[in-house]
Amino acid sequence: VPCCTTNVCELGDMTMLLKPVLWAPARRTRWPVVVGVALVAGAALWAAPPAHAGRACDARKPVSPQVVERGMALAAQTSQALDAEHARSGAKVVLIGRAGQDLGKYGLRYSHLGWAYKTPEGPWRVTHKLNDCGTALGHVYRQGLGEFFLDDLWRFEAVVAVPSAAVQAQLWPVLTENARAKALHTPHYSMVSYVWGQKYQQSNQWAIETLAAAMEPTTIRTREQAQAWLRFKGYEPTTLRLGPLTRLGGRVGSANIAFDDHPSDKRYSDRIETVTVDSVLAWMQRTQLAGAPFTVLYQKQ
Repeated sequence: VPCCTTNVCELGDMTMLLKPVLWAPARRTRWPVVVGVALVAGAALWAAPPAHAGRACDARKPVSPQVVERGMALAAQTSQALDAEHARSGAKVVLIGRAGQDLGKYGLRYSHLGWAYKTPEGPWRVTHKLNDCGTALGHVYRQGLGEFFLDDLWRFEAVVAVPSAAVQAQLWPVLTENARAKALHTPHYSMVSYVWGQKYQQSNQWAIETLAAAMEPTTIRTREQAQAWLRFKGYEPTTLRLGPLTRLGGRVGSANIAFDDHPSDKRYSDRIETVTVDSVLAWMQRTQLAGAPFTVLYQKQ
């Protein structure tokens, strides 16, 4: 289940890759701390509409100074950890995840992931998919680490996995080129989209399908082909046990939750198979596509 944001709804300076020209001013948030340009700027514009990666985006809820301060501190500390990893191993692409909500009852620790890459200028940027607030649509964005963590997170903690050198070499040009980053993007969004379906696409699903396309650029042109590669490589989704009342409540109460893409035999036996951060981390380590993940914990300055 992808993570999400609440009040600022992943605003900040960002680039919406699917709509690089159609920019409009969106609601700004008064940040009570000084924000470093390298951490925040993905572009010198504000994107509209507001976006997040899963749960309700409540524009009326104010951003507390403590949330902003902790989010920006975590971003700075993560940037330092990534720079240290770059100096140690030469890493220029990493998988990065966050914990936007409590998914402990499903046995999950993290909720949303993206691909972070080091720019030639030095700062790290995150390419990931976000859901337009209050809708069943999503877009692919490029952000600084500041936006990625500027949220009322469940835990102020980042998880990082460093892909193999071969995987990084394939991913870096995809993440930096708008057309390739959105090549397998499906705008129709469901927070619990079926792992092997093509009707909807949630944030974590876009990330691993894009990985597949990066690894086989001459043969993978469709989401179905990307999913075939993922199956061949042994990816195993998370199975969420969601009963009929839970499914009904989610579908009626949220535009960004749908179950009609799941096979009937699985859906009606309460088995919802979807892409999660935890399953991706385990799979990439098991197949040696990436090393063991490490965490960055918020530390009060």
